[in-house]
Amino acid sequence: MIEFFKTQHLIESMVNERIVPGVNYAFIKKKQVFTSTVGFASLMPEIEQLSPFALYDLASLTKVLGTTNVFLKLKEEGKLNFTEPLQEFIPEFKDDRIRLNHLLTHTSGIRGWIPNRDELAAPDLLKAIIGLPVTDEFETKMRYADTNFILLGLVLEKIYGLPVQDVIMQKIILPAKLKETTFHPKASDCVPTAYTEQGELLQGIVHDPKARVLGKDCGSAGLFSNLEDLIKMTQAYLGLRHDILPLKQDTLANLFQIETPKNVHPRSWGWDLRFDPVDQHPLIYHTGFTGTFILIDRLNQTAMVVLTNRIHPSGHNHVFLAMREKIVDTFLKENIYKG
Repeated sequence: MIEFFKTQHLIESMVNERIVPGVNYAFIKKKQVFTSTVGFASLMPEIEQLSPFALYDLASLTKVLGTTNVFLKLKEEGKLNFTEPLQEFIPEFKDDRIRLNHLLTHTSGIRGWIPNRDELAAPDLLKAIIGLPVTDEFETKMRYADTNFILLGLVLEKIYGLPVQDVIMQKIILPAKLKETTFHPKASDCVPTAYTEQGELLQGIVHDPKARVLGKDCGSAGLFSNLEDLIKMTQAYLGLRHDILPLKQDTLANLFQIETPKNVHPRSWGWDLRFDPVDQHPLIYHTGFTGTFILIDRLNQTAMVVLTNRIHPSGHNHVFLAMREKIVDTFLKENIYKG
């Protein structure tokens, strides 16, 4: 039996306490899958019931389910080992210390303010990102930033000669036969996210402003998917299904280890890491700004997939962040006894 009762209560309480309009979520334990749909797809302009099959804007889950997996495939094929300098692919980037592994673990130290960022056209935005400086945080601090994965997207474009989002579809999503996972969803299949400053309700259109500008050239956000497809992907990471991700089991198993230097926040390739409270074995974890998150424990063969729409109708929802942390901590505690 799947028994994550406290975690389940917390997830559903987000709807009852109006922290999110609705939630589609799943617990996986070995061959068992428990799914539930609670609440609404939207509250404005009108209240709509939430479908179990609704597509969500995955936001930064794109980084791990899309971009990172393409890099893992290249590493598996012996075409990259992640020590390659970024300059090898983007000569305009000025600092020769930055390697692919720094971008994959968010330890590049690349950061800086881009004036009028959301008003820039795609070529100007990419030029500004390529021109950002490397700070003294290089290799000493993990600072999560879209910039790293936008640059990784450009690396894939150089390698394949195609827009990064086309590469992700061709190399990962289509071989996985994930029919509901796409960069171009039908709007009516999607839960709407936030209203723009112009008063437009985003539905089937990516929420992240940089992703909207960059379009097919964005490796940090843009994917839409539903619970069913994400369960399949999660089962692949758990080693329960070998027919989904076009990656070897060794490659997936090796994701569950630290790739950052000592004394730096631990991360794997693309993924954040959480640790079992008893024996400290690593779990991979990632979130999306829109209210999506996945936590995967390959050792216990358990996982949690949560899809919410925390930025509807407004993007300002800090209560959700504290609640998400509580949900993750509760899952880790309940997971101890389920091995």
